[in-house]
Amino acid sequence: MARPMPSIDAWLAEAKADPGFRGCGMYLVHNGTVRETPKAEARGVNTDGVQPGGRVTGMLFHYDAQKVEAAVEATRALPGIGYVRVWLNDGELAVGDDIMLVLIGGDIRPRVIDALQSLVGTIKNECVSEIEQGE
Repeated sequence: MARPMPSIDAWLAEAKADPGFRGCGMYLVHNGTVRETPKAEARGVNTDGVQPGGRVTGMLFHYDAQKVEAAVEATRALPGIGYVRVWLNDGELAVGDDIMLVLIGGDIRPRVIDALQSLVGTIKNECVSEIEQGE
């Protein structure tokens, strides 16, 4: 069963109350959700999941907390990055359920965009297990 996603508004308020907020001129949020279109179709890659033309009805999602924490710490160490927070769901998810929430704050747009892209990519490629279920 899906866990409730935290409030993005609350996260932003907490980020702006953090001592590092003075160095942050930008915050970006990533909210990943379970989609009906199979990964194989949306990304054009081979998967063991639902094949192109099929429909995803759900997903089994799990993560390795130690790997996620290491990825978060590596992101915090990037130049210009002042704030990083990650929430991941766990278990059996339905289409539309939230998979992850990532918030990154930093000094300038290019650094924040690059940090967000890198962290989400690391999480998706190295820290989680996603098994699509479908028709």
